Amino acid sequence: MTALVFNLTEDKSFRFRGDLANQLQRAAMSIPDNIAEGFERGTTPELIMFLYGAKGSAGEVRSIGHVLDRLPAFAHLKSQISDLQARASSISRQIAGWAQSLRETDIRGQR
Repeated sequence: MTALVFNLTEDKSFRFRGDLANQLQRAAMSIPDNIAEGFERGTTPELIMFLYGAKGSAGEVRSIGHVLDRLPAFAHLKSQISDLQARASSISRQIAGWAQSLRETDIRGQR
């Protein structure tokens, strides 16, 4: 999804729109970064905490997508924005499932 975001934000409609492209890029990058950092921490509770950070970033991508979807300047990107929102929703559900399975596991401490 991160590559999709970077490709999307290359569109000229993002020019002169403040920090919108950068914020979307940072939110998208934050998803895999949080997962990687949580996994590298080595404990299940820390991984779960970082998974929820990643889930929050997926929510931020969806939120920005909702804003873009309502701005006339981005009407020509409606399909890509819809795809982005669907992917962010899917990622969020997958992360939630992973976090839930980790909460229910008997494995504690270092992984």
